[in-house]
Amino acid sequence: MKVTWNGVYPAVTTNFHEDESLDLVTLKKNIDQQITAGVDGIIVCGSLGESGVLNIAEKQQVLGSAIEAAQGRVPVIICLAESTTRGAKEFAQESQKTGADGFMLLPPMRYASDERETLTYLHKVADSTDLPIMLYNNPLAYKTLITIDMFKELAQNPKFESVKESTGDVRYMTDMINELGDRFKILSGVDNLALESLMMGADGWVAGLVCAFPAETVAIYRLAQEGRYKEAVEIYRWFYPLLHLDVSEKLVQNIKLAEAMTGMGTEHVREPRLKLSGEERERVIKIIETGLANRPELPTLLSEVL
Repeated sequence: MKVTWNGVYPAVTTNFHEDESLDLVTLKKNIDQQITAGVDGIIVCGSLGESGVLNIAEKQQVLGSAIEAAQGRVPVIICLAESTTRGAKEFAQESQKTGADGFMLLPPMRYASDERETLTYLHKVADSTDLPIMLYNNPLAYKTLITIDMFKELAQNPKFESVKESTGDVRYMTDMINELGDRFKILSGVDNLALESLMMGADGWVAGLVCAFPAETVAIYRLAQEGRYKEAVEIYRWFYPLLHLDVSEKLVQNIKLAEAMTGMGTEHVREPRLKLSGEERERVIKIIETGLANRPELPTLLSEVL
């Protein structure tokens, strides 16, 4: 299925049973609820999907289950976050066979590559597959910045179609647009900068709290697209304390707790992660409970009328 790189793309969690085995039934239910709410694509096995604790076979199981759940309604993207060029190429080829519609590609993991190494890695991985790629620029988490000059070089390769912009600085997106025009679709990758990014020209939102609150996330995006910024801001301000939970070292535990409290999933994580406990858990529960108690009534969207 063709990926347009427009709209809301949930970076879904990977569900587990209490014994840490994959819970693919809950995964499928969550994805179906996301699509019913109006999201535009699904991303599996990202940071929020606990990619680092999944083996290759498990990632393919998650991908296959997501494809089954999507039933061709939206494209399914898999995160490609590997440590070696050879391993990344093999993973890309295997994921294409499984049926992925595209990739979200990070620079090499566990090694802070320099500019030449990063560009070589990205090109070699891209050239190993026929599928389109969204580059993931997150130097705060992964230590490697894809600079504007590097994007100019990467623009020569048509496989690179979009960028998940997660530098944490909304000004960087404007610099990209000024320097590169519309060469890349740009999706905000930071939940609590998403509306600001959409107002400044982002094409979409790779979202985290959408896993527990899909309707509200879709509403903010579509209101922004319709230019109904006042209504979007009202929902966004309600959502903001929840969106902060995505910008945390405990984003997985935070969002899985929100999924459990909204009936969208479970809290189970895979060690070394542990469920939230003590004062930390109580603080997050209070944020979620406050959000649920004040959940806004969503306005009718133009897309629902047409």
